[in-house]
Amino acid sequence: MKYALFVSILLGTLLFLDISCNNDTPDDGKPTGHISLSFIHLVDGLPLEKDIMKYVNAAGNPYEINQIMYFISDVTLHKADGTTKLISDWTDIHYVDIDIPSTLTWDVYDDIDTGVYDSISFVFGITKEKNQSFRFVNPPEVNMMWPDILGGGYHYMMINGSWKNNENVIMSYAFHMGIGQLYKSNVIEVDSIYAFVQNYFSVKLPNSAITVEENKTCNIEIVMNIDSWFISPHSYDHNFWGGAIMQNQPAMQMAKENGFDVFTVGKIE
Repeated sequence: MKYALFVSILLGTLLFLDISCNNDTPDDGKPTGHISLSFIHLVDGLPLEKDIMKYVNAAGNPYEINQIMYFISDVTLHKADGTTKLISDWTDIHYVDIDIPSTLTWDVYDDIDTGVYDSISFVFGITKEKNQSFRFVNPPEVNMMWPDILGGGYHYMMINGSWKNNENVIMSYAFHMGIGQLYKSNVIEVDSIYAFVQNYFSVKLPNSAITVEENKTCNIEIVMNIDSWFISPHSYDHNFWGGAIMQNQPAMQMAKENGFDVFTVGKIE
């Protein structure tokens, strides 16, 4: 009898595990699908070519790009009735690095209710509440740390490269965005900091309507149009701003304002 009872319990446990592991439908019974985001990087509408001095920005600066790293967070799907779906089940912050192919695709873990979503939005960078030092402890994300004395947390973006100045000399630039600082009497020293500025911003992708189907994955290309960082509404001039903007809030503010049309949608499949 003890043996029969043991077998009965064992079979019941296995049956429960089988049902639990193979049931892809959430507890609410609604059908779901998934999304996957791919990150594409273009200059003047063509795929980025690294380490070649072949580009010219709106200010007439010849330039090249060596590295691009950035965070997007709080990706949200919007329906016409005002309901939203925040991507947060596995991760709500995604790191992109053009030199690490695995970061260029984000297979979102979240179950997404089926249906039509009118648009997609996200935060470029990380919000104040989430941008906390030591949130990431492993590379590559930990390499994006922003000094605590300058506001802490992490860079929103690093674009590193070179440009030719007015004397035709090749100079390095670090087009970095993160938390900005305000300085007393415009003295750029850490002891003069009296306030910090949050430079993250929201992006609502144009033409980003998608349809999520049951048990299928909708693949969405998010395109960074790199040249747009330097075009509108401000013509960004490396000769004026110099090689680094990390402690230069006016330069970061210009970059932030230019970011309004940097991201678009490519193919949706």
